[in-house]
Formats: sequence, C-alpha cells, structure tokens
Amino acid sequence: MLGASLKLAFDHPNPKSQFAWNIFQIGLLIFPLSPFVGVVAIILASLLTWLQQYRKIIRRPINRGFAIWTLLLVITSGFATYKADAFLGLFNLVPYVLVSVGWGNLIQTIAQLRQIAWILVIGAVPVIVIGFGQLFLAWALKLQFLWIVLDWAVEPGGEPPGRMAALFMHANLLAAYLAIIFTVGIALLLEQWQSRTRKKSIIGLLTLILIASFAALILTNSRNGWAIAMIACLAYALYQGWHILVGSVVGVITTILLAAFAPSPIAQIFRRVVPAFFWARLNDEMYPDRPVALMRKTQWEFAWSLAQQHPWNGWGLRSFSALYKAKMNIDLGHPHNLFLMLSAETGFPATLLFCGLLAGILIAGMQFLRQSNSLVKTDRLVFFSYLLVFGELILFNTVDVTLFDFRVNTLFWLFLAAICGIVFYPQQNHKPLANEN
Repeated sequence: MLGASLKLAFDHPNPKSQFAWNIFQIGLLIFPLSPFVGVVAIILASLLTWLQQYRKIIRRPINRGFAIWTLLLVITSGFATYKADAFLGLFNLVPYVLVSVGWGNLIQTIAQLRQIAWILVIGAVPVIVIGFGQLFLAWALKLQFLWIVLDWAVEPGGEPPGRMAALFMHANLLAAYLAIIFTVGIALLLEQWQSRTRKKSIIGLLTLILIASFAALILTNSRNGWAIAMIACLAYALYQGWHILVGSVVGVITTILLAAFAPSPIAQIFRRVVPAFFWARLNDEMYPDRPVALMRKTQWEFAWSLAQQHPWNGWGLRSFSALYKAKMNIDLGHPHNLFLMLSAETGFPATLLFCGLLAGILIAGMQFLRQSNSLVKTDRLVFFSYLLVFGELILFNTVDVTLFDFRVNTLFWLFLAAICGIVFYPQQNHKPLANEN
C-alpha cells in the first residue's frame, strides 16, 4: 500500500468494524468529486460504529464535552433573534459532532491515519487538474446528475476571476483544501524518503502531486493559504531539525513581508526580487478600491460589538449576515473569523467551551506525540502531520470561516476525530505499530 503494509492499511484492528472501515475509505476517495455520495458512505461508517460501540462513545470525557457544547448551541438558538435561521444553523455543527464522534472510535491506529492521508492525496489529483483547466484552458464545467449526486459548477477563469477555485465556491476554500493536501503530502513524501525500502516511482508521484498542489495553492491568490503553506514548511523543517531549511524559509518569508510592508525606500529594494503578485496581494495594493465594509478589520469589530451586546447567549446562529447587512447595507456571509462569529452568534460561554475542547485535543495530541514510546519514527511523523493540519485549520479559521463549505468542514471534523481516536483510545491498540516498518 504505497509504503505501508497492505494488511495494516486495509485491515481494521477490530474485525467487527472492518465493513465500516471499508466503506469509510471508499467514501473518502469519492468525496472530493462527489461530496454527496462520499459523505453518505462515511456517515454510514460512523453510524455503524455508533451502533457497535455506543457505550464506549458515551463514556469518553471529550465526547461528553461536545455533548454539553451541542446542548448550549440548542439553548442559544432558542433565545436567538432569528430563531428559524438559528435552528437551521445547527445543521452546520451538530451533525458533524455526532458523525465525528463515530469516526473517533473507528480510527484507532497510525496505519489508518497513513491510509487516510494517501486517500486524501490521491483524491485531490482530479481537483487540481480541474483547477488548472479552469485557469489556463477556460474550462466551464456545468455537470449535474440527479441533483446533488454529482454537481459541478466550474467557472472559467476562476472564482473570483483570476483566482483558481476548481470545484469549490471560492478560491479561499480551495486554498484551505489544498493546504490540507500539501501538509499530509509532505509527511508521506518524507516517510517514503526515510524508508529503507524507498521506491523511486512513489517518491516521484508524490513529488509531482506536491509541486502541483503547491502551484495551485499559489494560484488561488489566497493570503491565508500562502501563510499556511509557509507554516507547514517551517514546521516540518523544525520537526526534522533541518536548520538550514528553517533559515531559508524564514529568509523567504522575511523578504516577502519586507517587500509588502516595509517603508517605501526599503520595500523598493526587495520588490526587485519579489514579484508584485505576492507583495501587492499581501498589502492589498492589488485591490486598492475595496469597500470598507469588506475589510476584515471592519467585520471583526462589528462581530465583537455584537458579542459584547449579548455576551451570554449571542444573537443566534446565522444572524451575523442579516445584522451586518442592516448596518452596512452589504451582503456578507460571515465575519472572516470563526471564533468571533461564534462569540457573536452563540455567546461567550459556548464559544469558550468550544475553544477549550479544541485546545484540549491539540494539547493532548502533542503530549501523546512527546511521551509515547510505542511509535516508530515514521509513525510519529504521520501523527505530527495530523496535529499540524488540525492546528492549521484552527489558524485558518481566525482569518476566514470554512464552516459553510461542506468539503473543508467535513475534513476539519475528520482530523479532529482522527486525533481523538489515536489519543483517547486504549493504549494497547498502538502497540502493534512499533513493528509496522
């Protein structure tokens, strides 16, 4: 299985969960091209896991924490300014919680994490191809089969124009997706490179996919995506102890930032080597006439003011857009910060609990990585990539909101579940991994 034992990759540690694991893998492979078909399969896998292991699931403290958070969401919806919208907004959160809890019990080994990473990387290839076709060949794909079974809407030239979006609604969402693929892809490539039985064909394939995903990420023209890609490179360099590469990445980042934000005499020096495509996008000179209402600073200030007015229960899920339009006379789906949005819509208690749960999972994952003696080097690298992706998605949501994109939101909860499955599952399930390589 492309660098890992076929048995470890495809066989589930619990034979009773084998069927659920099989359909989960199939669904995840289909998911990028047909989210509806893919999600039916991975939801079914979660449901089967719930039916088989519900007693274990409900005993876990982390799951009880999410149950309390879910209850708070329902309660705040009952006090919402727009109650119908608030209860509809629950569908962007509550089903994902329930499904991810099932995944957390289905995913129990590092071998499964490796398999999921391979599926994600391979499944991204057609998305990247469509993205390049959209931008350079003016592909205009309008394909719909049985309403939502297959529903492609690819705008020629990108969405917004000039920015690669592929099958996604917006370039920023494609950037979030590609950042995930790029990050786990690096881990797989490093693992192959460090393997005693390295295969040049696999290394070549992974290298090609990584180059294509990085190029596509640049072409999304997403500052958030660029930042995440740089963070991923820097994190791996630090993790591997490659000090020269760390210095190189820091140097590149510093050069670009100086070209974008340094005083004019200094900036002009660095702009001789940094293309305007980068520095003008970072400092917004590429879009000088942007309305104030579309500035993130304006949106964040408005969201914070809403949170301060209703600190305990918020204004209700999905209320930000209507309130912002009433104030600014402009349509805006979200304030480009998930945590400010939740503070405004669900109040501080629910938001702080959610942040606490995310932080707890991240900290527990880092402690597991540091303290576990049962993981060989390559297993640790794979698990590190999941922690890195999870942290990247949290960071991405401080400057954007991926909640409303079906694909990226699903992947966020999948990575959360995967980390929980490894960290909070009984330790005996990790012991066989020491012999994996």
